[in-house]
Amino acid sequence: MKYALILSLFLNISFSMHAFAADEVSDQLKAMIELAEQGDAEAQYDLALAYDFADGAPEDHVAAVKWYLKAAEQGHMDAQYNLAISYDDGEGVEEDNAAATVWYRKAALQGDAKAQYNLARSYDEGEGVEVDHAEAVDWYRKAAEQGHTSAQYNLAVSYDEGEGVRQNHEEAVKWYIKAAKAGDPEAQYNLAISYEIGEGVEENKGEAVKWYRRAAAQGDTDAVDRLKALNAWE
Repeated sequence: MKYALILSLFLNISFSMHAFAADEVSDQLKAMIELAEQGDAEAQYDLALAYDFADGAPEDHVAAVKWYLKAAEQGHMDAQYNLAISYDDGEGVEEDNAAATVWYRKAALQGDAKAQYNLARSYDEGEGVEVDHAEAVDWYRKAAEQGHTSAQYNLAVSYDEGEGVRQNHEEAVKWYIKAAKAGDPEAQYNLAISYEIGEGVEENKGEAVKWYRRAAAQGDTDAVDRLKALNAWE
């Protein structure tokens, strides 16, 4: 779910380097540390990634959170998102859904589609915030319009079920198509159903079979069952 400077005095390092001897610290890491300590947000983010994924530094999720926070407080969007993930997963910091939501929102407001999607899920499920399906739909839409496949699918479901938005099967099909073309098997299956029963789109058994087959090819057992029921299973 997450993505990914010269030492003046080792005694001044406020994070864990104990796993490396002094002569094992790369020049690149030393330079990153110096820049991070000077307040460079990009270096702070890169250093957080290095700790988070043991990429040139010892794995240390607590140190990662420390540097994500420093970068996030300077408005670094990716650091805000990764900090939110850390709170969500309880990795390097105590799990705190409310804190995760705060940082998802900050990144979402800067246009990060992943943060927008996760914020929408928070509202849908009431994690860290009160359940608010209408608010969830707003954030799903923002992420969906940026091409986020899962957001497109969830937005389609919202329209299909009339949850957080007025029910509109035609609009649901529009978003199912986008997610289905991007390869989402659940969207492919739901789109196939729409074509099979003619809901939100003109009934078309051929299109239904096509999308059931695409979902089935990805292991969707419900799609397999529908193909068998339609005598279209090969």
